[in-house]
Amino acid sequence: MGEDAESPKINHTFLRDYVTEGRTDADVISTVEFNQTGDLLATGDKGGRVVIFQRETESKGESEHVGEAGDSGEYNVYSTFQSHEPDFDYLKSLEIEEKINKIKWLPKQNAAHFLLSTNDKTIKLWKVSERDKRPEGYNLKDEEGRLKDISTITSLQVPVLKPTDLMVEVRPRRVFSNGHTYHVNSISVNSDGETYLSADDLRINMWHLGITDRSFNIVDIKPANMEDLTEVITAAEFHPHHCHLFVYSSSKGTLRLCDMRASALCDKHTKSFEEPEDPGSRSFFSEIISSVSDVKFSHSGRYLLTRDYLTAKVWDLHMDKGPVETYQVHEYLRSKLCSLYENDCIFDKFECVWNSSDSVIMTGAYNSFFRMFDRDTGRGVTLEAWRESSKPRAVLRTRRVYTGGKRRRGDVGVDSLDFSKKILHMAWHPSENIIAIAATNNLYIFQDRVNSESQAH
Repeated sequence: MGEDAESPKINHTFLRDYVTEGRTDADVISTVEFNQTGDLLATGDKGGRVVIFQRETESKGESEHVGEAGDSGEYNVYSTFQSHEPDFDYLKSLEIEEKINKIKWLPKQNAAHFLLSTNDKTIKLWKVSERDKRPEGYNLKDEEGRLKDISTITSLQVPVLKPTDLMVEVRPRRVFSNGHTYHVNSISVNSDGETYLSADDLRINMWHLGITDRSFNIVDIKPANMEDLTEVITAAEFHPHHCHLFVYSSSKGTLRLCDMRASALCDKHTKSFEEPEDPGSRSFFSEIISSVSDVKFSHSGRYLLTRDYLTAKVWDLHMDKGPVETYQVHEYLRSKLCSLYENDCIFDKFECVWNSSDSVIMTGAYNSFFRMFDRDTGRGVTLEAWRESSKPRAVLRTRRVYTGGKRRRGDVGVDSLDFSKKILHMAWHPSENIIAIAATNNLYIFQDRVNSESQAH
């Protein structure tokens, strides 16, 4: 549904490189997430680090010249901290990677920010706070913090707060461990603000943010005999408005909507969404490419967006017979599935995201390409996150993969695609047309300025 259309004018506003020279595997970005206001952007990498970027507000003089709501500063590094370290499971004799699989922000309730980060096994709750004042004038301590001799104190004074350089403090508040036997692939904060879910290959657990020593198992698809295993859980997410609803996807391409009001253990789903398979098109790769790598509720809560290897699909919660929209992300790779299987690219897990009004969807591809689809017209556009060709404030040009017919200047042949340059992780600002794209160790932030005065998507 939809081929490349005229490029939307998306301006490149900021490019951040983690490592410009000597990049290692630990520097590769593994997750990207905006907070609820979009003022903070967190990235996690394979080295277990979390980098938080903050949106800088422009000075009055600059904002008068700009005059657009969408041009309110760039994102700069706010804080960096080590979230996870390499670990070892002695019972199974397995190494546990420090790689950050997911980051989720909690709704802000006071001056501090809170976020959850997880690797394969352990979920941590972090508090991010600022301190720009320090107390002075203690009665029992001197200026260096040493205790005074009480006999020398002849009068009492009221301590005062003095301004100091801004310090950003990141502290671990909770550590949620021992909840998963298999690798954690998803975490999702509930709309009640008190609980969250975590999913691994075979189970989904629900946690209370204040309780670390126990969780409640709400889905368990592990068979009594592991030889009977036919599918695994690939992603899970809570409904944005109803705290009792959540959805999870499977490697068979199935989506299951569960209602916790019906049963404490949601092994029996409320609704199942699956596209009927065409027997005539079945091949050795059918089950692999139909596996759902990501599922996201729309902001309205009415639709689901999923991504499998070749397509992105939109599902209506009221219609479980099949997707209401299907978008071909890179159909030209269907003839290359054999070689993609041999180099393991066929198992890549691409994410997908909605814009704030649920009118546009975005997902990644190879060769540093990412794709956007307009749901009203069904038309798609291919854009490139490439450092060498991007200059600040430059308008991104469309790219096209040549599959036959008349070849245009700048077209890229299918055989020329670089499969090592893959866009797997991305995020969309919750209220504006600002997107964050992770390309290996580079973080790109793009902004659409066309409609920034009249609307904030």
